[in-house]
Amino acid sequence: MSYPTVELSSVRKTFGPTVALGGCNLTAYAGEVHAIIGGNGSGKSTLAKVISGVLIPDSGQVSILGKSAASPHEARQLGISNVFQEVLVADECSVLDNLYLGADGLLGSSLNREEKEARASALMRELLGFDIDLSGLVGELPLSVKQWVTIARALLTDPKVLILDESSAALDFDSTERLFRKMRQLKQRGASILIVTHRIAELVRIADRATVLRDGVDVGKLAKEEITEARILELIAGAERSGTDRDQPLPRRLGDRPVLRATDFRVWPDAAFVNFTVYPGEIVGITGLDGQGQADFVRCIAGIQSPIAGRLVVVNDGKASEVTDLASARHNKISYVSGDRKKEGIFANLSIYENLLLPVYREFRSGGVLNFINRPKLTPVFEWESSKLAVKMGRPENLITSLSGGNQQKVLIARAFAEKPVVLVLNDPARGIDVGAKLDLYRNLKEFAARGNAVVFLSSELEEFLNLCTRVHVFRNGAISADFEPPFDGHAILNAMFGRRATARLPGEAANENDPGNLVGVAESHNPRLEQGRPVPRPVTLLNQEVNPMAATPSFVLSCPDIAPGSVIPDRFAEDNRLSPRLVWSGPPEGARSFALAVTDPDLPDAFNFPRSFAHWLVTNIPVEVRELPEGASGSLRLPHGAAEFNSDFVTFKIPGFGKGYGGPWPPDRAHRYFFTLYALKTDKVELPADADLGAFAAAVMPVAIDAASFVAVYGPAKKSLPA
Repeated sequence: MSYPTVELSSVRKTFGPTVALGGCNLTAYAGEVHAIIGGNGSGKSTLAKVISGVLIPDSGQVSILGKSAASPHEARQLGISNVFQEVLVADECSVLDNLYLGADGLLGSSLNREEKEARASALMRELLGFDIDLSGLVGELPLSVKQWVTIARALLTDPKVLILDESSAALDFDSTERLFRKMRQLKQRGASILIVTHRIAELVRIADRATVLRDGVDVGKLAKEEITEARILELIAGAERSGTDRDQPLPRRLGDRPVLRATDFRVWPDAAFVNFTVYPGEIVGITGLDGQGQADFVRCIAGIQSPIAGRLVVVNDGKASEVTDLASARHNKISYVSGDRKKEGIFANLSIYENLLLPVYREFRSGGVLNFINRPKLTPVFEWESSKLAVKMGRPENLITSLSGGNQQKVLIARAFAEKPVVLVLNDPARGIDVGAKLDLYRNLKEFAARGNAVVFLSSELEEFLNLCTRVHVFRNGAISADFEPPFDGHAILNAMFGRRATARLPGEAANENDPGNLVGVAESHNPRLEQGRPVPRPVTLLNQEVNPMAATPSFVLSCPDIAPGSVIPDRFAEDNRLSPRLVWSGPPEGARSFALAVTDPDLPDAFNFPRSFAHWLVTNIPVEVRELPEGASGSLRLPHGAAEFNSDFVTFKIPGFGKGYGGPWPPDRAHRYFFTLYALKTDKVELPADADLGAFAAAVMPVAIDAASFVAVYGPAKKSLPA
């Protein structure tokens, strides 16, 4: 039975005249992921800090497992760990020292160095998918790996309550999936996870319940099925905004004369060449898995860093001007916004006003050689640019650190607009801003492009591209590997990010997974720097060891021609029909000697009182040469010779009409998720008793699994009741 772990009642917290929390209520339970949602400045981070003892509320009640914490030390003793919104690391210290920062007492440590290294190495390997040099300096790591260090630091405390405040904002899709896997493990152990994120797609997949904040007050409690973008936007910004901005037309090219052109560009010494052209009116999306060169590319075209080879020019009135550094980029009206606002964005010791307007001081100076700041001319610029993005702030003279992280990011974007650029280069600009602010940003970018300007927009959130970009380029191994034009298919783009076939598993399309002609093209001249099959992210130091045996192998793909990932399972494969769907796979990892299949449902109603997922199909000993299970294979001669099927959990619950083999989805209450997972095994055969269930299946399969390929589909509620 789930029990409350975190209970807040009428909590109020003020900072001078600013009311951060105005009587907030929240209850989180053991074994659940509870999302805290709200606009920028709504009090989410303040609430997280109150729970973790960083801030003491002015009034109200805070109970953590029946007690309250008056300091972070007391919170830690209660089993609370908080991963803050800002990536808090000591750049001059080693990875190992950062992982145990704050864990050691005044008189020493409870663990010796060997024990620390063993625990830290195993956890970082699990989270990253590869080994990292624990003695290396954290300051040399990219932002995403620094974020993993802060998350691992919290996990090493084995928390009972874990608070993740925008902790996936610096992570790409693949990294976020690994984080979710760890969160599910914590749930199974009974921990409560409170997650603050603006990535709505993540909330839909991982959150069990949600509390929505507006202006420091809880304005809605959402059950899992209620967590949708439309509902969240309605609660955050009002019903009048929930349907706006979605039907706006996509930007379009306004001419055939380019505004920016990169010729024979190379961002890594051993990467393929990139030829890249941007035209007026375009918003060009750039994406890829973390460490694939896309961040280096956008920094190069913004003049922040120099390419290894190639030439970059901006074309103005038919004249090409070369860009070689940051000064020439700014001279040619290229502006840049970084998603790492702490390191590359804000001036923490300056005001909001100064942070927004500093780059345009020279343009508005007065007093001749004295260079006085002309505030009467600057103030209207400040008011106009800050209002366009609805920056929530106090007095403009306040330090920028007085703003929430999302509002700090808005100031950086407003600063770029104030420079009146011709080309705007955005490096993950929406990190930490809410869904309403994203709509404001998208609207402003479309208006900016419609005036004949151009935008280069890097993001790992694929949904950001769908109603925004004129085209999208996917980076792998330091170069563009795939191109997409609207209408965009997020799943096809994701396939390309992993190096899969660009046409694999498109919604409604029965793609031939074994067709070698469908491979995503990569330049033949490319010879990336690899470590155990992974591109080496600069400047992370990787150890020369075997990669995580369960890290995703990009080429190992499982698909169903009749069920697109994320789509609804057709009726003919559901309920009392016994027809198993056709499954196709390709690219098994080296060393695979057989396969095992599991189809499971993790979304059982509480009334079932079942401690694990519901098994719908379990198959082992599928021969290694097999690449598909034909439709109707379960319980028939179509099943590959030697393969063994086991009972579905319909047998466990004694539901009549079911036995060994496939039991179609039959959710009694609402739509459920169904996980189709194929395991590549390093053994020819798995020995299991005839009545083995999912627990026995997992105990036998997981120790010998090399890799797994999977997809998720949905079904429900059922069209008729289960048999008595």
